[in-house]
Amino acid sequence: MMQQAQDFLDESEAVFALVSPLSDAGLETPTLFKQWTISDIIGHLHMWNWAADLSLKDGPAFRRFWDEVTAHMSAGKTLTAFERAWLGDLKGKALVAAWREFYLPMASRFGASDPAARVVWAGPDMSVRSSITARLMETWAHAQAIYDILARDRHDGARLRNIVVLGVNTYGWTFANRKQQAPQPMPHVRLTGPSGETWAYGEESVGERIEGSATAFCQVVAQTRNIADVDLTVIGPNARLWMDNAQCFAGPPETPPAPGVRHKSTAPFVA
Repeated sequence: MMQQAQDFLDESEAVFALVSPLSDAGLETPTLFKQWTISDIIGHLHMWNWAADLSLKDGPAFRRFWDEVTAHMSAGKTLTAFERAWLGDLKGKALVAAWREFYLPMASRFGASDPAARVVWAGPDMSVRSSITARLMETWAHAQAIYDILARDRHDGARLRNIVVLGVNTYGWTFANRKQQAPQPMPHVRLTGPSGETWAYGEESVGERIEGSATAFCQVVAQTRNIADVDLTVIGPNARLWMDNAQCFAGPPETPPAPGVRHKSTAPFVA
């Protein structure tokens, strides 16, 4: 199996282990991510897993689906409302089961595909490898709100490097998405991975650099934390501007959370 597909599967299984013990009532707990419930988050992951799988199998069908989404949003309705309508009566523990029942064979389909083949998406076309990496990133990012509200610590592994690479590779996208020129040079990025190894990207620079934990970097580029709330050293105007606006995911420009808004709960979770 393609490594990124295996990593997506492993991340999904870790999140399944986190949420599967919860009751239907527990799954309706609001999180600090836009007040989405845990069930909303699982539903979001499930629908977009389905959409990514559709793009792998049938590009024109995905385009038709995306047209439905954009028409809904153009009418001033929320994405969450679209997702809830798409899910119908599926919620709670039944939704968690359906999500897992889908992502297991989906990972196998991506894993058996040509990593370099192109698939359509909401933004530019991308490779199969990039598509499943994006699903890994979104699963990891949205699950942070669940870890936070459950007051659980997260233990990242080597698969986090996929999200680091995505974050580095979307330096230009962060600015282009805002109709700006990406300032040059791109900062040097030097991070400490979960097992203590060093991951470095870009040319060495004293004046433009970002250093710290890989988890913190991923939290910022995936917008699960504000740069002020993580242990990153940010040096240089380009680096500061990037970390203030970083966005490693597709879609219109999103404003990162304000300082202190996203955090681990200090109270034990009671469902």
